[in-house]
Amino acid sequence: MTTMSLRMPDYLKNAVNDVCLNEKISLNQFILNALSEKVSALQTLDIIEKRSKKASKDAFLDALAQVPSKEAMENDKL
Repeated sequence: MTTMSLRMPDYLKNAVNDVCLNEKISLNQFILNALSEKVSALQTLDIIEKRSKKASKDAFLDALAQVPSKEAMENDKL
């Protein structure tokens, strides 16, 4: 595990402290959660971009054409 020093504006530290008090979590846990969410979002974006480069409109339309055309079930209607 690594220890880091972090500089942040007082207004942000105060806001984060308020959130931590309301959520009953430590500042450390809040920062870990925030970093984890950001890294996960960026990695997901990378995965989607890589997969999209392999995509083919024709393959998509072929797959879509194989879906039977039926009336939507009652609980699927808007």
